[in-house]
Amino acid sequence: MGKKVGILTGGGDCPGLNSVIRAAVWKGITEHGFEMIGILEGWKGLLENLTANLTVEDVSPLWNQGGTILKTSRTNPYKMQDGADKCLNNFSKLGLHALIAIGGDDTLSVAHKLFQAKLNIVGVPKTIDNDVPATDYTFGFDTAVNIATEALDRCHTTAASHKRVLVVELMGRHAGWITLHAGIAGGADLIIVPEKPFDIEEVCNRLIKLKESGKDHALVAVAEGAKLAVKEDKDGTFVLKNLERDPFGHVKLGGIAKVLADEIEGRTGMETRSVSLGHIQRGGNPTAFDRVLGTRFGLAAIDLIARKDFGKITALRGNEIVAVELEKAVGSTKTIPDNMMPLTEFFAPQLTKEKG
Repeated sequence: MGKKVGILTGGGDCPGLNSVIRAAVWKGITEHGFEMIGILEGWKGLLENLTANLTVEDVSPLWNQGGTILKTSRTNPYKMQDGADKCLNNFSKLGLHALIAIGGDDTLSVAHKLFQAKLNIVGVPKTIDNDVPATDYTFGFDTAVNIATEALDRCHTTAASHKRVLVVELMGRHAGWITLHAGIAGGADLIIVPEKPFDIEEVCNRLIKLKESGKDHALVAVAEGAKLAVKEDKDGTFVLKNLERDPFGHVKLGGIAKVLADEIEGRTGMETRSVSLGHIQRGGNPTAFDRVLGTRFGLAAIDLIARKDFGKITALRGNEIVAVELEKAVGSTKTIPDNMMPLTEFFAPQLTKEKG
């Protein structure tokens, strides 16, 4: 019997997770002789010894399936009494040689801490938000953008038919990658992202200018984490769904589209509706790009295990898969760079600047 290698998926689900699992398990068994153990429900599985043996037959049908067969959770061992110690002890009890942790910043942050506690861990970056540092793209992002783009395409026709403004809320807490890409691809008239707090008066003035130019409808793409500009401190404030926080301390966002739609209609008199895509962006089968990227990440991750090159994540740099230290992938957010921010306004109605 070969060495046991565990694999888990943590945080929000996204298309492409099963592609990673399939590739890592397949190569782990057939080329490296590992015994592959699925750790169920993210870090909860390591805390509670929730496991399942994985075979080539188990993962063979997964090439096009969304979600994760290992299930997932937002469990944070470091928010529980003796949580880290339980993870360390159960790692030993399960007889694991190493662990592959697939997830975003939260999951990878836990992985980094456990690696520092001497666990043999390799990470695979995952998030539809594409906000993990050290990698050009994360799998799940391309699928989410395609879903959001199709939704925006559909919103155009109903907005035009009723001569309405439609405000479409997309996912993105601190980074507006989905909103930027889908907004451009989906022909949005205004694109509002978390990186730049917005002025409601400016939004309304742009829509009025658009109407005056002869266009009788408009589409606004807004990220859930977009912030209203606060003139006093030039920062901004979230629109919160409620004040609850998840185990990693994140407040629950949601509702920015409704707030924005009400303000637009009240200030401009234009009939305005809101649409929130929510978890639809996470669901369904992955695009070809995400299937391939997930597969490449899975193959690279199991090779890192075989080489005993722990404390790394797989990352996409250009067209190459490289290994990057875990510490470089956690603790910060990859946001839209300044040189790309003009794209959010390029196709928007330009306001006349006052001379002075």
